[in-house]
Amino acid sequence: MNDDRTPEPEDTGADRGRTPEERTEPRNGTGAAQRPGPGRQPLPEEKTPGSGGERPADGPAAADAPSGAPTPPAPAPGAGADAPAPEGPRDEEGMTGRQRMRAALWPPRVSRAQLIAALLLCVLGLGLAIQVRSTSDASVLRGARQEDLVRILDEIGDQTQRLQDEQQRLEEQRTELENSSDQAEEARRQTEQKEQQLGVLAGTVAAEGPGLSITVSAPQGAVDAYKLLDAIQELRAAGAEAIQINDVRVVAGTFFTQDGDRVRIDGQRVEQPFRIRAIGDPQDLEPALNIPGGVVQSLEKEQATVAVTREEKIVVDALRAADRPDYARSSPQ
Repeated sequence: MNDDRTPEPEDTGADRGRTPEERTEPRNGTGAAQRPGPGRQPLPEEKTPGSGGERPADGPAAADAPSGAPTPPAPAPGAGADAPAPEGPRDEEGMTGRQRMRAALWPPRVSRAQLIAALLLCVLGLGLAIQVRSTSDASVLRGARQEDLVRILDEIGDQTQRLQDEQQRLEEQRTELENSSDQAEEARRQTEQKEQQLGVLAGTVAAEGPGLSITVSAPQGAVDAYKLLDAIQELRAAGAEAIQINDVRVVAGTFFTQDGDRVRIDGQRVEQPFRIRAIGDPQDLEPALNIPGGVVQSLEKEQATVAVTREEKIVVDALRAADRPDYARSSPQ
């Protein structure tokens, strides 16, 4: 079995009488320990890291640093080009130079004088541009040949003639439109007037004008529907244009019926006294009622009282709905 232990050095005669420290000192070729001679300096001890001593820094910085000066702290890991640059000095308000410049430029502060100056400069620039354009056009015409100038004049003359013809045509169209509009306005006015006239005859619109106001008072049943119908016929024959009895409008299709001792007009009961309002020429209507054997004398024979009064303004305001015919239609003739 092999023994791995290191053999102890043999105790020679040279090591006898030496201490253990002297035994570990290196020897020279003769086996004696090397000791510093009288002219030699002892070598400094080499300190290894972790032995408690400080190792001198390597490089030129270590060579330039004075002995005994404190070594500057090394930069922290990761600090380098990515670290933000320090801001500049701040003023009394706590603003940097960049912030002061931004506050001075925005928002812009424009005075009225600056606005007026800018407007004047714009107008001046526009005038200069127009002047340059006109000058360039004039220079083009100034340098044109005689044949080109004649051609340009002919084109301008033709264009002027076309514009004059167009103006004349438009004026003729305007005249035609004015005439047609006048004719249309006249036709519309006549249509409205005709509608009013037909409405008066049909009883769909109110009417007013000179005429007669007639009041008939009689004992109950003394004046029947037939005597009232005779009075209406006399007024129509004399030229009455609108007639109203009490609150009933009398038109071409009005009918009278007798209901006992009561009178009905278009199905509506009419009570005494009978008030008849007729619009027409009073000089024609009144004689037609007062002729011998006429309406007034016939009613007076029935012990009725008849009062006829001429008036400058008679209002017939009773209306009736327009009846739409079932078979009759308007004809173009």
